[in-house]
Amino acid sequence: MRAELRLFLAALQYFTRLPVPNWVGHSQRQLNDAARYFPLVGLVVGAFVSLTYALSSLLWPAPVAATLAVLGGTWLTGAFHEDGLADAIDGLGGSHDRTRRLEIMRDSRIGSFGALAVAGTLILRVTTLQVFPWPAACGLLVAAHVASRFAGVVIMRTLPYVREDDSRAKPLARTLSGRSFAIALTITATMVTVAALVLPALLAGMLFATAVTLWWRRVLLRALGGYTGDGLGAAQQFAEIAIGLGSLALWSS
Repeated sequence: MRAELRLFLAALQYFTRLPVPNWVGHSQRQLNDAARYFPLVGLVVGAFVSLTYALSSLLWPAPVAATLAVLGGTWLTGAFHEDGLADAIDGLGGSHDRTRRLEIMRDSRIGSFGALAVAGTLILRVTTLQVFPWPAACGLLVAAHVASRFAGVVIMRTLPYVREDDSRAKPLARTLSGRSFAIALTITATMVTVAALVLPALLAGMLFATAVTLWWRRVLLRALGGYTGDGLGAAQQFAEIAIGLGSLALWSS
């Protein structure tokens, strides 16, 4: 149990600003094994964002509450996934050459493609969230943050990492065992099932997110031959938006 707790805290340390005990430590092997708890980190982030939205709804109209909730989640994660999205879109939009794309994605500066992508995703997340009453919105937030991190796990499991010889690359979980994948899938399925009791339309969102994740996997495979950390960040963002849009489509009808 202590070993599993260490892995969860390692994942929490990697993806959020939350402090963890010094005994957690860090290593490449530990980060690889911690990938099984990426969806559980999503549960922590989703709970924080949901609480922010619920409390904000007591004081302000839905558009303001939704904006504060989304910004709160971005603060908690240090804009980790948004940064990955910006770099990935800059790289894929900035060149047709694989090597050049990887170079652009390594550049910390944000380009026009990346800026538009981040702005667009923030707008979609805020406008989608504010349509739902707060109990349904909270269920959506929890499920979206859990399942969207599983999207990255799927890509890790099914594609090779393409920066193996790059010593300057950011620390990243690069391999995923079958056991870790099964644990991540179990956590995701459990949390989504519970959230669907509050928001049945979530099932449509999951179908949409599955399609979007498979599409993004195909894009990464054709453009890069595999995935990078930035590609995983973009996968999370795309899946989160897809869950919201798919749920909203069924909710509205």
